[in-house]
Amino acid sequence: MANERTEELEVGGLHCASCAGELEEGVRRLNGVAAAEANFAAGQIRVRYDADKLSQDDLLAHIERVEYTARQAHKQDEGAPSVWQRREVLFTGIAGLFLAFALLLSFIRLDVPLWTILGRSISTSTLFYLASVLLGAYHFARKGLAAIRAFSLGINFLMSIAVVGAIAIGEYVEAASLAFLFSLAELLEEYSVDRARNSLRELMKLAPSEARVRRDGRELMLPVEQIEIGEITMLKPGERMALDGVVVSGSSSVNQAPVTGESVPIEKKPGDSVFAGTINQEGYLEIKVEKRAKDTTLARIIHLVEEAEAQKAPSERFVDHFAKYYTPSVVAVAIGVATVPPLLFNASFADWVLRSLSLLVISCPCALLISTPVSVVSAITNAARNGVLIKGGVYLEELGQIRALAFDKTGTLTTGQLEVTDVVPLAGYSEDEILRVAAALESKSQHPIAQAVLRRYELDAQGRSLECLCLLATRFESLTGKGIRAQIDGQIYLVGKPEILPQSQAELPAQFIELERQAKTVVLVGTPHRLMGLIAVADEIRPEAKQAVSQLQRLGLEVVMITGDNEGTAQAVAQQLGISHYHAEVLPDGKVTEIQKLVKQHGKVAMVGDGVNDAPALATATVGIAMGAIGTDAALETADVALLSDDLSKLPSLIALSRKARRIIQQNIWASILTKFTLGVGVFPGYVTLVLAVLVGDMGASLAVTANAMRLARVSSQAKGIS
Repeated sequence: MANERTEELEVGGLHCASCAGELEEGVRRLNGVAAAEANFAAGQIRVRYDADKLSQDDLLAHIERVEYTARQAHKQDEGAPSVWQRREVLFTGIAGLFLAFALLLSFIRLDVPLWTILGRSISTSTLFYLASVLLGAYHFARKGLAAIRAFSLGINFLMSIAVVGAIAIGEYVEAASLAFLFSLAELLEEYSVDRARNSLRELMKLAPSEARVRRDGRELMLPVEQIEIGEITMLKPGERMALDGVVVSGSSSVNQAPVTGESVPIEKKPGDSVFAGTINQEGYLEIKVEKRAKDTTLARIIHLVEEAEAQKAPSERFVDHFAKYYTPSVVAVAIGVATVPPLLFNASFADWVLRSLSLLVISCPCALLISTPVSVVSAITNAARNGVLIKGGVYLEELGQIRALAFDKTGTLTTGQLEVTDVVPLAGYSEDEILRVAAALESKSQHPIAQAVLRRYELDAQGRSLECLCLLATRFESLTGKGIRAQIDGQIYLVGKPEILPQSQAELPAQFIELERQAKTVVLVGTPHRLMGLIAVADEIRPEAKQAVSQLQRLGLEVVMITGDNEGTAQAVAQQLGISHYHAEVLPDGKVTEIQKLVKQHGKVAMVGDGVNDAPALATATVGIAMGAIGTDAALETADVALLSDDLSKLPSLIALSRKARRIIQQNIWASILTKFTLGVGVFPGYVTLVLAVLVGDMGASLAVTANAMRLARVSSQAKGIS
């Protein structure tokens, strides 16, 4: 192409895989379009086209003609309104009320005949049924007509034909029920994916859009896009890194958990690398920029998420492929049934038109379309009541097929918060004295280890007459990378790593070695001449984690732990939880690779994690599961399932529920197909009448599969016995 362009557009109203397929096919047919790929998960479409043959305005106009909205991808705004604020909700709700009122009139026998038109009686209930049809079918009928204009037949068109057919044969109850229930199903599907639309935007917000840079002897706040490689940026305590770079001046501890998953902040000094999105905790840093904004580690993570989401699209297009061939086939057969016998065999035209309509009603996939959303909604509602958010039916079904489950460690299997686990007094000192000295020195620090010591000190001091030494510590001095020095009543005390007490390096007590073997971080407390004691801190394992892992293994799942922490910590945690397979010191790119290996080995794999470092792995897995309260917004939005209460014990029951949901969905699909096939065969000899077609083939089948699906709402939250 002489003037090739690629547009990435955000598409509004793209609520199902079938719609994405219809849109993609319609755009691909436009003159000048070389390729089009709709990403249902992201609500976007990427179009490569010849700008000499097709303008951007023409492209946008086409998308709007088929009842969608379009704009440039990643454009900042106030966000899309909730699905429940849309006009379709009002229309569907009123349609349901009209349908219910019409049924009530018929049930209590207050239905009053009004007119007779073309031999058909029109009563009061008929008017309410027709009003329900007009409102319920308004949205999908317009999309069906738009799809025809775009030379694309799909689910919306077939449902429109089915409603018209039901009205044509006088089955107003069926027409109104079909219009209302399908519209409701569309809204529920759209709601299930509504929150996932902002996942990439949430990831991007983790890195500041501006940074403080030194230019021409002045300090300026500039957009990150204007900052060049080699320039010096300044970072104060508590601020996030905006760009990747290397420290040229200053020392500080940096919380790298959002990028690497490390549970303890890392000390940074001149020459050390820092990454966009990480948090400077204590000192002042000057950083030499090494990567532009579009090339940072965080930007790479975002790119990995985009690629992973795109890889999911083929499996989600199954519904569209089914409709692509199913819809024309059904319409063609129905037309053939109505015309061929009268024209070739001089059969009764009226009889075969009625049989054609019966076939159309029987073949209409009402039961298929209604039963799956009802199954999904029943299961999702059940899960929500038990503290689990499932973001769509596709994830519910995939969960029922997974064979392996991978866990991140920090903040997932562990609490994500350091706590004091051991206080070891030495040289005749007591635990109280060790804690009082440590708390006094740590009182001015925001380091996670310091906060853990202070929490333990406050807990032990409750209800006791311990004198607070925090107010007596003076002349604080931070020894970068080692610890803290201060005076209490004229005596110098030190708290920190072994290097802070030179004479203790060669004579570390056996307790120190044992605590480190248990993957705990050990802090020394003492004076320049004497080691007073040890304080061990650790990221504690969640109390329910061991039982949850055991239950998952009993359900037949391979449980694997993947972490950015060191080998010793990973091994200790894995042993405590009974996990035989683990991978340590794994960076975000490596987590994606490990998940891909698991997928190749087991087929379908779920990943449980939190933090931005998990986002690519969550998106790469068949199903990504995020911890709700402690997980970052980005990971929560990117994931397919969220544990809202951070309770790992919900996972076994979630897997059991998903397996049962998949069984019920399969039962419904096969029951619907077999019922319709049997009745369809009976149409040709005239054994199946219109009444039988409506009552059994459509309404009956729909009610039966819906009742079966509703069983999911009553599934116990306990995994026992449901596997």
